[in-house]
Amino acid sequence: MQSNAYGASLAGGAFDFESFVKKPQTILRFLSWVFSIVVFASITAEGYINPKTQAETTCMFNGNDSACSYAVGIGILAFLGCVIFLLLDAYFPNISNATERKYIVIGDLTFSGAWTFLWFICFCVLTNQWTKTKMEFVMADAARAVIAFSFFSVVTWALLSYFALGRYRQGVSEFNQDYTDPAQDHSSPYPPAPSSYQQAPFSNNQGPQGEYQPPTY
Repeated sequence: MQSNAYGASLAGGAFDFESFVKKPQTILRFLSWVFSIVVFASITAEGYINPKTQAETTCMFNGNDSACSYAVGIGILAFLGCVIFLLLDAYFPNISNATERKYIVIGDLTFSGAWTFLWFICFCVLTNQWTKTKMEFVMADAARAVIAFSFFSVVTWALLSYFALGRYRQGVSEFNQDYTDPAQDHSSPYPPAPSSYQQAPFSNNQGPQGEYQPPTY
């Protein structure tokens, strides 16, 4: 019987591309990857406008450059995070060490939870700034797309956090948790091995030995 750890067999195995693609985590990471591209690419390409009354470009969200920089920053980091964890998910079944798997799952849970919170902050900030924005010289479609995909990112990262938490709780399989010491298992047909010697291998109760006689030279 093979034991499992954090959702995969400890024995390792060959990479199965079809089953990997069909996993919910893989689909959610791919969607999160696409959403992050939409957010930072839209702001980078169309998020900065140059009104006639100003010499420099400003953010289309009420001229708040911090809002645009924040969205671009977490979008790029989310993009990189999705790539890294997709590679780790693909390599995960080949890791036979349960401790290494635990670290990966904890990292996934921490990152996913943090980015769920950061995307929620991004959505709230952009929505608030958009309500205060004057519509002239603003690419409304791009702004609405950024806000919408920020909200979609909150959903996908929250689901990734949920699946990561499930893998962490799953932990090591019942095969390892239900191990019973053979010495305490009375249902075993074999008697337990002795835990210590009952008698020293060399004791003083052996028969008398002949006296030692030195050789004659």
